[in-house]
Amino acid sequence: MKNLADLREEIEGWEGIEKRIRDTLELAELGDESLRPDLEPEVAAIENEVTQRELATLLSGPYDKGNAILTINSGAGGTDSQDWAAMLQRMYLRWAEQHGYQTEILDFSEGEEAGIKTVTIAVNGRYAYGYLRAEKGVHRLVRLSPFDSAHRRHTSFAQVEVLPEVNDDNEIEINPDELRIDIYKSSGAGGQNVQKNATAVRITHLPTGLVVSCQNERSQMQNRENAMRVLKARLLEIKQEEQNKQLAELRGEYVKTEWGSQIRSYVLHPYQMVKDHRTEYEMGNTAAVLDGDLDGFIEAYLRSNAAARNGSSSNVN
Repeated sequence: MKNLADLREEIEGWEGIEKRIRDTLELAELGDESLRPDLEPEVAAIENEVTQRELATLLSGPYDKGNAILTINSGAGGTDSQDWAAMLQRMYLRWAEQHGYQTEILDFSEGEEAGIKTVTIAVNGRYAYGYLRAEKGVHRLVRLSPFDSAHRRHTSFAQVEVLPEVNDDNEIEINPDELRIDIYKSSGAGGQNVQKNATAVRITHLPTGLVVSCQNERSQMQNRENAMRVLKARLLEIKQEEQNKQLAELRGEYVKTEWGSQIRSYVLHPYQMVKDHRTEYEMGNTAAVLDGDLDGFIEAYLRSNAAARNGSSSNVN
């Protein structure tokens, strides 16, 4: 039924565009110049819609159409990196808002002086994972530090992790006997934010050693459900990585993704530039990027990936 609903939505969307194109052509063929102010924005809107739907055809992965779980971890750089992680959180929340996605903060750990140590966000909506998987990796910021009394230039790092949310319980089976669940009081900034009751949940998956925690909700049950959502997503990632490694070894290549090789640099000083090192796509308007304008980077990544896959297929053939 879900596949049927997805196909129906896809077909109805293209039929709607086709009708808009016919209506616009009929008006244009009248040759009435007074209609130009109405036609031009409609043509631009149709072109944008077609571009977005063309881009969606690149999202053919098994989980691309589903929700995403996005985690941001501050890296080397102390307070500056924790502030950088908070800037990235705002950037992704703005991007999600602009695209009509629903967001929910599942877990959040504040920085010691400013910013955040880590945050986990559920991004819900069609193709959320397909688009956001382009953001997985290490992000580097170069700027004049607001936390340095000498106002020197600092380089900060943060890691973005993007996982598909598991909706099919049969896909990842978890034995309850293999879980250790700890309940504790959630941490906060102090005062009224500190929970008096133990509602935070930490789940350890004993076979893999994976540990997930959630403390953002006031209900222990909700935190437990959210922690299980994240755990299933992480176990699915491990399963996918093992499958990809086996395929890569059969092809004679396997490159492990590790901390340290940034995918994108955000330079605010001595010049303004955001550059993706995988695709060479760049933008000079850093303020717009940090305000959620990521579509150019995501599109460049998806097209580059599609071209690489087509090239690999040709080589295999």
